[in-house]
Amino acid sequence: MLRIGLIKERKKLPDNRVALTPQQCAYIQTNYPSIKIVVEPSSHRCFKDEEFIACGIEMTDDLGNCDVLMGIKEVPVDFLIPGKTYFFFSHTKKKQAYNQNLMQELIKKSIRMIDYECLTYSDEQRILGFGLFAGIIGAHNGLLTYGKKNGLYWLPPANVVMSYKELIKAYEHLKLPNIKIVMTGSGKVASGVLDVLTRLDIEAVEPADFLTHEYEYPVFTHLKGDDLYARKDNDLFHRDDFHAHPEAYKCLFSAYVNQADVLMNGIYWDQKIARLFDKEDIRRNDWRLSVISDITCDVNGSVPINLGSSTIADPVYGIDRATIQKTTPFQKTKDVIDIMAVDTLPNELPCDASDYFGTHIGKYILPELLKPESDILKRATICENGKLTKKFEYLADYAY
Repeated sequence: MLRIGLIKERKKLPDNRVALTPQQCAYIQTNYPSIKIVVEPSSHRCFKDEEFIACGIEMTDDLGNCDVLMGIKEVPVDFLIPGKTYFFFSHTKKKQAYNQNLMQELIKKSIRMIDYECLTYSDEQRILGFGLFAGIIGAHNGLLTYGKKNGLYWLPPANVVMSYKELIKAYEHLKLPNIKIVMTGSGKVASGVLDVLTRLDIEAVEPADFLTHEYEYPVFTHLKGDDLYARKDNDLFHRDDFHAHPEAYKCLFSAYVNQADVLMNGIYWDQKIARLFDKEDIRRNDWRLSVISDITCDVNGSVPINLGSSTIADPVYGIDRATIQKTTPFQKTKDVIDIMAVDTLPNELPCDASDYFGTHIGKYILPELLKPESDILKRATICENGKLTKKFEYLADYAY
């Protein structure tokens, strides 16, 4: 019998999502007789303890006899149970300084750490993530911000309606003005953004047309690959080469800052990849962007005027174009750019996001857990038996 425990989120400002919903737990126990799921009580989850109990799931404060423990965010080191297999987003693979102590404790306590972010197919395509709902809510928040800033229309915050089904109802009678939106990125985040834009009847146009035309209706263009990057030496783009040598590429986004009203940014970014624009570019006389929804949300990252993450309760801050400093948002002036930089977007629709996430765990990860050997789990295992796995040995100076 494989015992799986859903742990209580204990990080400061606890996450309200869960790896498996009550209904999913019940389905798994019915269809996988060799799996038993228990749940640690929590007052912070989007699903109440009583909902798990009603589905026949055991609630317990003692997870010591579980084989596998599943959470969402990092587990505080004092609550790590030695020798267990853990699944959560550890935020350690980039040597994040704020989680070095966590990484070292995972080693010391001989924990098998399987990071959701590292669960991939052999071609490195990710299996799990909350990117779809990050994209959905990031797009919604960007449009909400533009409407509020310009006094043109109103949209409810996603965390108020609490479900995507209800959020969609808010779109039924909304007619948007003729704004121009540019979105960046691919994968699940982009899929979420596209879902919202499509539901609102915003027309897709080619990048070349976006740069040369104005429209009588709302439009967007989608930038990725060779629309967004080119080699510095020959202006060509090759995906594999870009992934191997991102520092050899320049970003082409600056052509859009005088053509778009809203940017919805969903690209993957690290220090070797060129930023979308330079900070000083916002002082350009032809700068047009008035709202940036930075779904990626790297501080001083692909959007260099991201000066810090915002919160669900206070999601938007202004950036003064002259001083490049934070200021009051929603001002009806071209002198201020409004930045939406919430780094916990899926928490605005936690039940929908958890259901989506748990569906993929049930489909793709539980069968792997029942195999004697799994390449998928092996690729995602950062450490076990008190040492780093071979794939993650580059973390040695960080982990020991």
